[in-house]
Amino acid sequence: MKPKSQKTMLLEGKVVSGKSEGTKFTSFPWVKKQITEKLGFTPYLGTLNIELNRDSIRLRKALDKKEAIEISPPTGFCRGICFRARLRNIVDCAIIIPEVSGYSENIVEIIADRNLRETFQLKDGGFVQIEITF
Repeated sequence: MKPKSQKTMLLEGKVVSGKSEGTKFTSFPWVKKQITEKLGFTPYLGTLNIELNRDSIRLRKALDKKEAIEISPPTGFCRGICFRARLRNIVDCAIIIPEVSGYSENIVEIIADRNLRETFQLKDGGFVQIEITF
């Protein structure tokens, strides 16, 4: 059961293929270390990309005003911010938003300790809900 002080936000969208940038990002030792320390799990190599529906895009923009978990890069890499989440109310995970110029506001990437496509047998176009906790 969630403590009463915890707030949640539900984002919805469909699974889409990415450009394999998430695999590169999660393979960096400094990323693995910070995710393990700050989120409590070692990330699976790769991310699950979700294209948000119209209502969820508005909610996603509201995250810019929330306190995030920062993934601080060494020189030459971009910073990322994370929010704790749950996928299908089963798997603890996090959404990660890279702070890259031109990064689409309608896409979120999910990191977890496992391959989420395999765990939930997800294919491109499949519907998912992500519950973000603050």
